[in-house]
Amino acid sequence: MNKPTQNPATPFDVIVMGEILVEVATDVAFAHGVPAQLGISGDALNVAAAAAAAGARVGLLSALTDDDLGKAIAARVVELGISPALLTFRTGQQGVYLVHCDPEGQREFSYARSGSVGSSLGPDDVDPAVFAAAGAVVAGGIACAISASSRAAVVKAAGLARRFVFDPNFRPRLTSAEDATAALLELAPRTFLVTPSFPSETSALLGCSTAEEAAAKLRSLGAANVAVTCGAEGIQLEGEGLDGSWIDAIPAPAVVDQTGAGDAFVGTLTARMVFGDSLPVAARYGAAAASLVVGGKGGTGFIPTLAQTQAHAGITGTASSTPTGWTA
Repeated sequence: MNKPTQNPATPFDVIVMGEILVEVATDVAFAHGVPAQLGISGDALNVAAAAAAAGARVGLLSALTDDDLGKAIAARVVELGISPALLTFRTGQQGVYLVHCDPEGQREFSYARSGSVGSSLGPDDVDPAVFAAAGAVVAGGIACAISASSRAAVVKAAGLARRFVFDPNFRPRLTSAEDATAALLELAPRTFLVTPSFPSETSALLGCSTAEEAAAKLRSLGAANVAVTCGAEGIQLEGEGLDGSWIDAIPAPAVVDQTGAGDAFVGTLTARMVFGDSLPVAARYGAAAASLVVGGKGGTGFIPTLAQTQAHAGITGTASSTPTGWTA
């Protein structure tokens, strides 16, 4: 296997870790002979792309196949403004998913990822110097669910990161509620920010019936900041020096495909907090980015620029591009 080329002397603003997937998208129900569009997606790539668009220098820790497909995926990573320095290439099978979107942007998924090369990620891939130097490290429940080694890598990263961000991203077809809850409870005390969704994740993983209750519970478990996403309604926030706050969702100009909306929120929010924005302001940026990406097809079909996101959020002034809390 080839180890990633890493350069601890140049810290990343944000590191994202997880699996990159090949996306096969159709406009009609799955069937033989149905036309499809090939793309590159997956929660980790979507988050990384959003963070890069929000102004961050982003590294993506992921394992790709050591063939032409892996090279093509790496080229797409670079095209999205993400550093390829943390990518590693190994013999194996790239994970794939099929998605069908209806005219309202609702999706139907089918996955082929068992034993994928992405699931081979492990603790040895997490370079302590690189991860400790980063402004923030983002991982999700999917990375914890795809293999024991990948989960161990996430736990190691959480222990190294100065700001660890965790998106539970619970997928019932990928893992059980019990295992997903165990991962959340293990990682919550180490998180700078955790971003569960209401009502699905807050109910299944925390047993909470309201977004406020879920935010308070995660804070009591040790999470420094919490952003509970409530779909088209908005975001419930709790954090250090913040006694509860609500951010309204921002209506989408167009809805083509909802894939990647939550990832865009997480990536944008993380990047803006690294640059010193408060949780409410960063969440407003995230909400704006999420409402714009649904206008594109696929997880990275449309990634808004920082200027587009700022304008859509209605935030005035010049957005900072200097990380706080450390110097490069």
